[in-house]
Amino acid sequence: MTEHRGTQPSQPKGTVIAFSAPGCEPLYAHEREAIAAVARTIATLKGFAFRQGLGRSSGNGGRLYFVPDDSLLASDAARLGINGPQDLFGGVVPWRFATTKAITHELVDDLAERPKEWSTGFGRTVAAAVLPGYTVFSRHDALRAAQRLLRHGLARLKPPLASRGQDQHIVRTVADVERLLERYRSPDLDEYGLVLEADLRDVVTVSVGRTEIDEIMVAYYGTQTTTTDNAGQSVYGGSDLIVVRGGWEALKDLRLSRALASAIAQARAYDAAMAEYPGFFASRRNYDIGQGVDSSGIWRSGVLEASWRIGGSSTAELAAIKIMKQDPDIQLVRASAVKTFGNTSRLPDNADVHFQGEDPDEGPITRYTVVTHATREPPRKAVG
Repeated sequence: MTEHRGTQPSQPKGTVIAFSAPGCEPLYAHEREAIAAVARTIATLKGFAFRQGLGRSSGNGGRLYFVPDDSLLASDAARLGINGPQDLFGGVVPWRFATTKAITHELVDDLAERPKEWSTGFGRTVAAAVLPGYTVFSRHDALRAAQRLLRHGLARLKPPLASRGQDQHIVRTVADVERLLERYRSPDLDEYGLVLEADLRDVVTVSVGRTEIDEIMVAYYGTQTTTTDNAGQSVYGGSDLIVVRGGWEALKDLRLSRALASAIAQARAYDAAMAEYPGFFASRRNYDIGQGVDSSGIWRSGVLEASWRIGGSSTAELAAIKIMKQDPDIQLVRASAVKTFGNTSRLPDNADVHFQGEDPDEGPITRYTVVTHATREPPRKAVG
């Protein structure tokens, strides 16, 4: 008598690991859940298992793919066996200051203080793609930068390590800068610097990026939205994205306004300039471009900062990639990553909810992603 055995489930080909990068600031509970949602989607796309935290080896003998919550230093990536963009969702940089907005601007002059690894060529290359401003690594240079910048209007002081737009200050006089400098320890200023940048009003923040997972590469643009948190403050409320199949060139086929075309060109110039930093690579490249009016009444557009890590819009990016993986003919997807505060009872019917409940630090909050459109039409026939 022949014994019939049931079909055994196939072993996963590898493991997707979501983890906290060394030195990363603590995340809110809803942020951890959003990261886990992205990592689980990637695991499904790749046919991998999912694991939270580094721990020991997965034990299935397959490949490892990493989803850190911040950019990784090259030394940390090497220890994990991350050798290129095919091994992680995010990016790898050679030095810590290169993960921050500090690299966005030039120094005051050739005599200014700087880390020994600083690339003077990068700031010069991206000067036309960013707002007027300076990066400084000493109190003396901060005051010199303020004197120059404030001749043309208000400025914004931005600590590179601060996230979520926190701890930024509008400065009107050199005395304002001098007073604010008392908040920053000399070792932090020496290592990470400070950014002084032209301040804009009526700002629209455009996100432009490129993401690749295995054989699928997408490029996207979109606008960030704001919402009111449980304390009554205006905060990031999500992103509405247009995601197209292909790399940077695919964005050129869209019919775009002059402002959006400018934002995309600036993002691509910033991205290309990263060749100045040896060992840099990334599977997820996001650039936030601020567009608004400065205190002299001049409309300006410039990259505010870059992100080579999972971000607030990543759930929307992955939703688009998932659809494109399922249907190779899909060329363009509209998707939104949404964050709302308070007790949200009504959600779109097709919302993919990542977190809904009480965050211990931020109170009641809901995070979800919704896809509103997908088309097989070539991007040039779509409205950008």
